[in-house]
Amino acid sequence: MRALVTGASGFLGLYVAEQLIARGDRVRTLCREISPPLQTLGVETVRADLRDRPAVMAACRDMDVVFHVGGIAGMSEAWKRYYDVNTLGTRHIIEGCLVHGVGRLVFTSSPSVTFNGRNQEGVDESAPYPRRWLCHYAHSKALAEQHVLAANGRDGLLTCALRPHLIWGPRDRHLVPGLLERAAKGQLRRIGDGRNLVDTVYVENAAAAHLLAADALRAGSPVAGQPYFISQGEPVNCWAWIDKILAMAGLPPVRKSQSQQMAWVMGAVCEAAYRLLRLRGEPPLTRFLAAEAATSHYFNIGRARRDFGYEPKISMAEGMRRLAAAGL
Repeated sequence: MRALVTGASGFLGLYVAEQLIARGDRVRTLCREISPPLQTLGVETVRADLRDRPAVMAACRDMDVVFHVGGIAGMSEAWKRYYDVNTLGTRHIIEGCLVHGVGRLVFTSSPSVTFNGRNQEGVDESAPYPRRWLCHYAHSKALAEQHVLAANGRDGLLTCALRPHLIWGPRDRHLVPGLLERAAKGQLRRIGDGRNLVDTVYVENAAAAHLLAADALRAGSPVAGQPYFISQGEPVNCWAWIDKILAMAGLPPVRKSQSQQMAWVMGAVCEAAYRLLRLRGEPPLTRFLAAEAATSHYFNIGRARRDFGYEPKISMAEGMRRLAAAGL
């Protein structure tokens, strides 16, 4: 199989590329920057920004399948940048697939596309998009996901969207390092009552789901045109899990706490201050983060299990062991 992987210099994208190579597929990658781990794979790499429509479309030439993993996350960018990279960049990928006759497109979406600030307990893919958005990232990804799913069936292109939640594992440069940095500075606070359950997914399981979904994208397949939640299938207490990660790094557990209501107010203040003063970087707190940290959000992955045989083969316990062995 000839596969294009966007964002292969990133966390999940690199694992997707590695798993494709390991089984003998021919891989081309598209990235803004080429990381040292990606260089060691020895694959063809197109260096381009997702906003560069001609370059993105050209990268799709001669491909059987595209794994569109690339994009920008976080809370620090203006709406235009999220929209241009995540939404318009995805439209460029779709156009490239259609122009060059690519048969399959697997899009890396996010469960945040259905997050409305309240508990999500065992929800499935029937959960609607929210009426209002708490962050630009979720909004831009939801628009991109809708474009991908709407493109299914056009000129022979089959599409699906995967929504992996809280991806973690070795080589993570954002989730775990961010937690450790804030904890080391004494800036990490428990928000809410500390009893909320969350889904996570070990990075190799998330990557494997992408390959399984692509392999199942065939004419008449139930996968075509559908979104899928992807997780470990075993929700954990959010703050107990964070404490375990801190302990692995030799740091004390989270001791400070604040109510969800207070965190929400502080998040709104931080957002306003960063916007008005044009401050750079991530705000220390946002309304989205306050709601995410205090609520339960775990998902029913039955559809992924049924439609393309997804199973989280690496357990939470084994994943944590591998994370510790890699030095976090």
